[in-house]
Amino acid sequence: MKRREFIALGTATAAGLFLPNATLAAPLTYEPGLVKARQDAGEVIFLDFKASWCSTCRAQERVIKQLKSQNPDYEAKITFIDIDWDDYGNSKLVKSMNIPRRSTLVALNGKSELGRIVAQTDAGLIKALMDQALSAATNS
Repeated sequence: MKRREFIALGTATAAGLFLPNATLAAPLTYEPGLVKARQDAGEVIFLDFKASWCSTCRAQERVIKQLKSQNPDYEAKITFIDIDWDDYGNSKLVKSMNIPRRSTLVALNGKSELGRIVAQTDAGLIKALMDQALSAATNS
């Protein structure tokens, strides 16, 4: 192996060890019909109603990313969908689910709601909701 290849490989390996979030998959981006299709497939879904300018939403996102990096089963067994509040805050989905505002997190098992959190950034509350979704995904 050439010296440059060896250094590049070593650097990439070290980066992987110290940056676990780099391997996290991005959540799906909502578009009309996506949630219904995933519900019809019987998936466990975690909806994140958010806006890019919302500080509470950003805090929730940091907690979710941290929890996902600590437990890969979240990503493996739960479908995460981000719903842009600016684009879909007045949508049929938001109205039918009675979503009160951005920074709302909802866990669904198919068409059944498992729970929701509104405007909370507490890691324990978010973890409990994600654990509830994971339990549903594992038991189905």
